Amino acid sequence: MVGGGFDLECRGVVKRFGGFTAVDGVSFAIPKGSFFSILGPSGCGKTTLLRIIAGFADPDGGDVIIKGASVLRTPPNRRPVNLVFQHLALFPMMSVAENIAYGLKRRGVGRAGIDRSVSAVLQRVGLPDAGLKRIDALSGGQKQRVAIARCMVLDPAVLLLDEPLGALDLKLREHMKVELKLLQQQFGTTFVYITHDQSEALVMSDRVAVMNGGRFEQVGTPQELYFHPQTAFVAAFVGENNRWRGRVIDADAAGMKIEIGEGHVLRAHGGNGAVGRGDRVEIFVRPEAVDISGRSPAASNHFSGTVENLLFNGANSRVMVRMADGNLISAALPQTEAAARVQRGDPITLAIAPQHCVTFPAAS
Repeated sequence: MVGGGFDLECRGVVKRFGGFTAVDGVSFAIPKGSFFSILGPSGCGKTTLLRIIAGFADPDGGDVIIKGASVLRTPPNRRPVNLVFQHLALFPMMSVAENIAYGLKRRGVGRAGIDRSVSAVLQRVGLPDAGLKRIDALSGGQKQRVAIARCMVLDPAVLLLDEPLGALDLKLREHMKVELKLLQQQFGTTFVYITHDQSEALVMSDRVAVMNGGRFEQVGTPQELYFHPQTAFVAAFVGENNRWRGRVIDADAAGMKIEIGEGHVLRAHGGNGAVGRGDRVEIFVRPEAVDISGRSPAASNHFSGTVENLLFNGANSRVMVRMADGNLISAALPQTEAAARVQRGDPITLAIAPQHCVTFPAAS
């Protein structure tokens, strides 16, 4: 059945610019009321895909379906979507209320209807008394809420957001992550959020698509992407990792033994993709999976080294340990009394459980 309860579907969408394929057969479906993020590095095709959904670019193949109907032949101003830009594009010569009313006026809504709708949406975004204010009198967070209100007053089926927090300072950006998620839940509208910032995608989203080279590498919940990456790119791009290359020296049903340096053998459970004895692999280990006590009973990987650096990061510290073979291992250490006793130059033993070693066949 076309639509199938989804607010937005893309089916095999392709976009080429000359000999370059910016979007390469992308397919996905977003259930009603979801917060869906497309995460990827600059140039991966995410903004091009957003422009195709909005109607500002035509695909060379595939289909875009909103509320069960194809919109390929529908111009941008007739699609049931709205777009929040990175720089918000608010009109500085208009008041807050006039900015929000702009789209309603273009639709021919009467004065009384505009006043009711503007008042209601200002209440919902937490700015009930801001209607007469000038845009330049607002804080950065208030401007974000006005930009959201200007879109939501038109009752779109899908709201598209193109890196809307990119121009904000770090503290305000952290605050607005929570604000945006709360607003999306309050309105119940499907949000499609474009970002290169993994923390934005992981904090706010119900599901995330990681995009690379015009394709979706993996689509899943933030937890699935973080704990169960399906490709080396996703493992490297989402979160922080220790990363090694090595050679499989033994493999059976219980796992693998991987040589990662002179005299260092790492044991790992299974892997992503078929590998066997002699194959080259990449190994990823989260810093929080490294036990600096070296006494983890579940770990069969133990390494000795020297604390090279301590990086303070509020709730935890990052301990950088230089191994005898030159490898550098990063371990996350919560701020405890024991953590305060770790000093640069200290000898230290690390333990890593095999189930925390995520492996992939190495790229040729």
